[in-house]
Amino acid sequence: MTKQTKSLSELDIAFQGFKKNRLAVGCAVLLGLLYLTAIFADFVSPYSYANEDRRYSYSPPTAIHVWREGRFTRPFVYGINSAFNDYHQRIYQEDQSQMFPISPFVKGDAYKFFGLIPCRIHLFGVAPEGRIYLWGADSRGRDLFSRIFYGGRVSLSIGIIGIFISFTIGLIVGGIAGYYGGRIDDILMRVCEMFMMVPGFYLLLALRAAVPDEFNSVQVYFAIVVILSFIGWAGLARIIRGMCLSLRERDYVLAAKSLGLSDGQIIARHILPHTLSYSIFAIMLSIPGYILGESALSLIGLGIQDPLASWGNLLADAMSIVHIKFYPWILLPALFIFLTVICFNVIGDALRDCLDPMLKSGKGA
Repeated sequence: MTKQTKSLSELDIAFQGFKKNRLAVGCAVLLGLLYLTAIFADFVSPYSYANEDRRYSYSPPTAIHVWREGRFTRPFVYGINSAFNDYHQRIYQEDQSQMFPISPFVKGDAYKFFGLIPCRIHLFGVAPEGRIYLWGADSRGRDLFSRIFYGGRVSLSIGIIGIFISFTIGLIVGGIAGYYGGRIDDILMRVCEMFMMVPGFYLLLALRAAVPDEFNSVQVYFAIVVILSFIGWAGLARIIRGMCLSLRERDYVLAAKSLGLSDGQIIARHILPHTLSYSIFAIMLSIPGYILGESALSLIGLGIQDPLASWGNLLADAMSIVHIKFYPWILLPALFIFLTVICFNVIGDALRDCLDPMLKSGKGA
């Protein structure tokens, strides 16, 4: 009795190949953790993004202690005393007369769980009289640990939403241009070239300048999403158009025409799905550009505005070499941007190796 083997689709085969790449799998796990902490930032963070205490401006990372009076105890932090030295620089010292245990599931700043359910429970924290700064504080005494996770909610989501809009436009425009060809192709490709000939960052600034100054934070967020979506769609459209020029001559497309399917059905069902392998890894390689674009706009004050947090505006304090020298923890948002960009690029390269048949055949030879 012969054992029947289940036929695997191209995506199944690619997924099996992806799982063999340990570096890419590790990057995928790290990205998953970043997105989870961004989604549950309200719960994971001990403070809200706007909670500030200016008595602790640029307070260094808080030391966590587990040893007191010659024995182990539950994790705790000491109180913080501040003073000014001869150079008018604020210095901080532990006040060992005050001890604040770190407790799980404590009540803190109010928030809405998933934006719907009022809640005050945080993953960890200390009594209201104390402060815990795992990664230090910013210039206004706000917890950098909390603000980084809140900032990830903005920076990471802008990358996903922006790339979804951009690639939808690119697939539609490229599919139509490649399928019909002729004058339609000429017109659409000239439009693409108009967008491509303008340097991306300058186009970003020009589009941002068109956004009214009176927009609130939510409106600015969606405006930046739309702006970023206009940056990368043209390049994808040209590549998809080239693929469709070849695909439209395939036998299954001619068969679909003979069965009376409309042009829209042929493009949506029989042409664009065959560009999926390229689109998947192209998306992964393009998302970092959107994250960097948002970070650049926020860094120069044209993006997400304080007190809302994004990884870009969190780096505004790091514009000064003096601040970096005395408060190096303010560079932590840059580390998260770096890790995210590296992870997306590693995953994109791994997907390209798994999905590109030319690379597979080359390795096999």
